[in-house]
Amino acid sequence: MDLKEKIRIVEDFPKKGISFKDITTLIGDGEGLRGAIDAIVEHLKDKNIDLIVGPEARGFIFGVPVAYALGIGFVPVRKPGKLPAETISVSYDLEYGQDVLEIHKDAIKPGQTVAIVDDLLATGGTVEAVAKLIEQAGGVVASLDFVTELTELNGKDKLKGYDVLSLVEYDV
Repeated sequence: MDLKEKIRIVEDFPKKGISFKDITTLIGDGEGLRGAIDAIVEHLKDKNIDLIVGPEARGFIFGVPVAYALGIGFVPVRKPGKLPAETISVSYDLEYGQDVLEIHKDAIKPGQTVAIVDDLLATGGTVEAVAKLIEQAGGVVASLDFVTELTELNGKDKLKGYDVLSLVEYDV
C-alpha cells in the first residue's frame, strides 16, 4: 500500500511557502492507519522492545496502537505540568528559544529497551530530546519510527547511531 496516497498535502499552511503534510486523512482511513501501524510493528517485532514512547500529541496516535500490537506498554512524553506524578525533564533548543519535555520518573526502568514512535521526523530536535530523556531514565533507545519524514530538513543527521525508520519521505 502506498501510504503517501493517504496523506493530504495542504499548500501554504500554516503560512505561505509551507507544504503541510496532513496525516488526518491517513488516520481517518482504516486501511491507511492499519498499514502504517502494521509497518512499524513489522519493523519492531524482532527487536525485543519493552516499551513504546511517544511525544504528545501525534506520537500518541501511532505509539499506542503499536504498543498494543506488540503487547507492551506505552509511555507518554508531555510538556511540563501535564503529568501528575514526579517527572524527569530535558530542555532542547528550538529555532527561536527552548522547550522542555517530561516523563514520569518511574516510567522507564534502567536497561529497558525502548522504541520512540511519532508521526513526523523534521529537524530531529524533538526526537533527539526524547531519546536523551529515555537515556537519562536509564532506558536504551533501540529504534526511532516515523510515519513521515521531511528529508530536506536533515533530521537524521542529529540521530546518527540510532536505527531510524520513516515510512513515507518527502522533499519539503
